[in-house]
Amino acid sequence: LQATAPFLHIGALAAVTALSWLIAGQFARTEKATSQMLMFTAYLAVVVALYLVPLTISSPCIMEKKALGPKPAIIGHRGAPMLAPENTLMSFQKAVEQKIYGVQADVLLSYDGVPFLMHDKTLRRTTNVEEVFPERAYEHSSMFNWTDLEKLNAGEWFLQNDPFWTAGSLSRSDYLEAANQSVCKLADMLEVIKDNTSLILNFQDLPPAHPYYSTYINITLETILASGIRQQAVMWLPDMERQLVRQIAPGFQQTSDLKLDAERMREKGIVKLNLRYTKVTNEDVRDYAVANLSVNLYTVNEPWLYSILWCAGVQSVTSDSSHVLRKVPFPIWLMPPDEYYLIWITSDLISFIIIVGVFIFQKWRLGSIRTYNPEQIMLSAAVRRSSRDVKIMKEKLIFSEINNGVETTDELSLCSENGY
Repeated sequence: LQATAPFLHIGALAAVTALSWLIAGQFARTEKATSQMLMFTAYLAVVVALYLVPLTISSPCIMEKKALGPKPAIIGHRGAPMLAPENTLMSFQKAVEQKIYGVQADVLLSYDGVPFLMHDKTLRRTTNVEEVFPERAYEHSSMFNWTDLEKLNAGEWFLQNDPFWTAGSLSRSDYLEAANQSVCKLADMLEVIKDNTSLILNFQDLPPAHPYYSTYINITLETILASGIRQQAVMWLPDMERQLVRQIAPGFQQTSDLKLDAERMREKGIVKLNLRYTKVTNEDVRDYAVANLSVNLYTVNEPWLYSILWCAGVQSVTSDSSHVLRKVPFPIWLMPPDEYYLIWITSDLISFIIIVGVFIFQKWRLGSIRTYNPEQIMLSAAVRRSSRDVKIMKEKLIFSEINNGVETTDELSLCSENGY
C-alpha cells in the first residue's frame, strides 16, 4: 500500500474534491445552522486529513536516481511457465535461453527413489494421469514408480488450459515440443542449468508411508552434488538436516522461507530469505541489507511491482514472467522527493480553490430560491384561485348586463312598430 500510496492519494483527492459539489449543494439547501455546521465540519475534517496524508507516505520510489540500487536478479518460477509447461525440461531450457539469474523448481521422490519435478500432491493438474492410470489419479504424486511417471504426458494440459493466455503465441515448433513434454527428472534439469544458472529447490512433503521418507533429503542432496553444479549456485531451503547439509556442501547458500530476525539467521548460518512479497516491508529489506543478508521475493509477475521492489532494494525476485521482467530497463516511476512535495502541495492548493469556488457558487445558485412550507404553498394557491374566480364572475356579470340591455332595446323597438 505504501508503494502505491502517492497515486492512491491523488485519486482520493480528486474524488473528495468532486464530492464537494454534492456537499455544497446540500449545505446551501439546509436551513438549520446546526445541521450545516455538522455537515461542513465533517467534510472539512476529511479534506484536511487527506491533504496531510503524504506526511505518512514512505513510498520506496520517492528517491533520488543516484540512490537507486542494482536491478533485482530474476529467478524463473518452475522454469519459464508462460512459455512452456511448468517444471518440464522445456520450461527450464527456455529459462536458460533468457540468461536469467536462476530457476526455482519443486522436487519430489518417486516410489522407487528417483528425484523428479512436480509441485502438486497429485498428478491430475499437470499430467494425463486420469487417462493412463484412472484408478490411481488421486494417489500422491510420489507413490508412482519412475517407470510409471515416464508414461505420462506433462505438456498437453498447458496447451488445453492455457493458464497464462500465452499458448496461442507459441511458434509451431514450440507448440509441438510443449505437447510432447514428459515428467522431468531432477538430474535432467540440473544438466541443463548447471553451467550458468542458480537454483532454488522447494522440497514437497512425502507421505509417511513412502519407502524413502527418512532418506528423502539425502538422496536429493546426492543427486545435486553428482550433477556438477557449483555449490554456490544452489540456494538450500529445507530446515531438515540443515547442519548435515552445511557440512557436506558448505558452499550452498543456506536459505529460509521463514521470516527470521537477523541475529537468528546468523546463528543458523542462513544468508538469504525466500518470502512472498506481501510479507516484507521496505524497512525489513533495509534492515536485512544492513546485516548483509539478501532477500528473494515471489511471485512477482508485473513490471510495476518489479519496479517498486527494485526501488526498495530487493536483491532478487521469483517470477512466472521472467521473459517480460528481464526487459524492464528502469523502474516504471521514480520521483525525487522535492518533485513529489511540489506535486503534493500543488494538488492540495488546486483542490482547495475548487472546493471554495464550488461552495460559493452553490450558495449563490441556491440561496436566491425562496423556500415555502406546505401551508404557505396551499394558501397562496387558494388566494390565486379565489382571485381568478372573482374575475370570471365579474366578466360574466358584465356580459349578462349587456345582454339584458340589448334585449330591452329590441322590445321597445317592437312596441313602437306595432303602435303601442
